Amino acid sequence: MEPVRLRELSYQKARRWIRSGDLLLLRRGRWWPHRLIAAGGRSLYVHAAMAAWWHQDLMCLEMVWGRGGRAVCLSHQVRRCPGRWDVYTLQPVGSQKVDRLLAVRAMRRLTGTPYGWQALVRLIWRHLPMVRWLLPPPAEDPPIVLADQPPLPLEPMFCSQAVVWAYRLTGVDPVPNLPDRLTEPGDLARSPLFRYRFTLLPD
Repeated sequence: MEPVRLRELSYQKARRWIRSGDLLLLRRGRWWPHRLIAAGGRSLYVHAAMAAWWHQDLMCLEMVWGRGGRAVCLSHQVRRCPGRWDVYTLQPVGSQKVDRLLAVRAMRRLTGTPYGWQALVRLIWRHLPMVRWLLPPPAEDPPIVLADQPPLPLEPMFCSQAVVWAYRLTGVDPVPNLPDRLTEPGDLARSPLFRYRFTLLPD
């Protein structure tokens, strides 16, 4: 579900309440691709990322067009897009707690990897009316087998695909019955695994 009432907080006030593994969702701007992404995903959100503490620095782990996987200071992102970054916290799944650090490790391993343009094009292609009617229902991703460290994905991924993949590595699926390659930022916002906390404003 989309947040009903926005709770806007300055970055300095909010940062101590943000935990590693929290979901970061970016609201659409005026750029025309943002409008297309938001319309296709039936949501105000156009980008997904993950928060991670590195010592005293709060980072944003994300997959970005033209740059691929990267880690940047969240404060910089908030200044670039004031009032558009929403923070969602993880909710317990029954008695099972999500391993936040494992999810962060998975996202961190994606830094330096290329952006999943082909995966994004396939997602956009599936939104076309005639194509959507003709294609069979998508099959869910197989379970991920954990090793000593998070495995790298088989192909480059786009933003929300990477985020949901990282969470699935912890043993929970934020969007059941939907493959990672078809998961959009709006799907994560509607997931019962996450709860809206606040919207970040620059100091």
